[in-house]
Amino acid sequence: MPPAHDLSKVRLHVVTGKGGTGKTTVAAAMALALTRQGKHVLLVEVEGRQGISQTFDVPPLGHTETRIVHDRSGGQLWAISVDAKESLREYLQKFYKVGKAMTVLDRFGAVDFATTIAPGVRDVLLIGKVYEAAGRRTGKGPAAPTYDAVVLDAPPTGRVVRFLNVNAEVADVARVGPIRSQADSITRMLRSHTTAVHVVTLLEEMPVQETVDALAELRRTDLPLGAIVVNQLRDPLLTDAALAAVRRAPNGRLAKGVAADLATVGVQVTEGVVAGLLADAVHHADRVALEREQEAVLAQEGRLTVRLPLLAEGTEGGGITVLAQAVAEQGMV
Repeated sequence: MPPAHDLSKVRLHVVTGKGGTGKTTVAAAMALALTRQGKHVLLVEVEGRQGISQTFDVPPLGHTETRIVHDRSGGQLWAISVDAKESLREYLQKFYKVGKAMTVLDRFGAVDFATTIAPGVRDVLLIGKVYEAAGRRTGKGPAAPTYDAVVLDAPPTGRVVRFLNVNAEVADVARVGPIRSQADSITRMLRSHTTAVHVVTLLEEMPVQETVDALAELRRTDLPLGAIVVNQLRDPLLTDAALAAVRRAPNGRLAKGVAADLATVGVQVTEGVVAGLLADAVHHADRVALEREQEAVLAQEGRLTVRLPLLAEGTEGGGITVLAQAVAEQGMV
């Protein structure tokens, strides 16, 4: 694995992916894997979907950091669902000491305007909270961060670059003052070697193409790339020779072989059963061929590729632990 793929120094893991690829599950698995290494980890969501609470089967998260896992290794996993309004209150209090004036701002609708209508402001507030948590210190010294790692369940690939790059745009507008200073600091953090943006995909044409496009856009904006995570993988049910035979179009000889095998195990053989099995086999062979084509496309990106299995029962019953172990074994954390 090339040195560029060494993720051991990363403290901020940003996880994105096309909707439906399982990016929240992957972010949760990464956070749990880091926790099992004895680290203090913060898992952050910014879309208000409560995906983290559902994954770990805990009560809905709020704007306050809440411990959800205490591992026997000594590691602790904390989680938060960042709220834009609360982030605005914290920001105004920190830089402008507004205090009780927030009540007046609320009354005139300024808070709602800033957090729901004004373009980009919401993203500035959300990423600002992540920046604050990643840079927070325990008070024991300059080299003692509160969290050893922060995992961000980021917006989907379609808007993740705009989300992460919003402070660079703010810096172009705010030439001086605390807003410019914080925007520059956040941009430096996001573009540093201690940050990595991981992209989750499925081996399907649309998610893979969106992954390739997102990686290109991330490169153009100097955002550091992490791993490509191929999620929900299924092992082929047939050997390569059988897959090739099926894709050449089933013939009478193949049908007789299937019928003979069914009879051997005591299954009542009919033409309909054999035809149905062969049709399923053709569909499966086509699916495997498509997945291998898409995997070849991803290989051209030259990134560390992490492969995660499809969990038949989802993340319930220890499924998230299986994914956490796979993430750790493949060098993602």
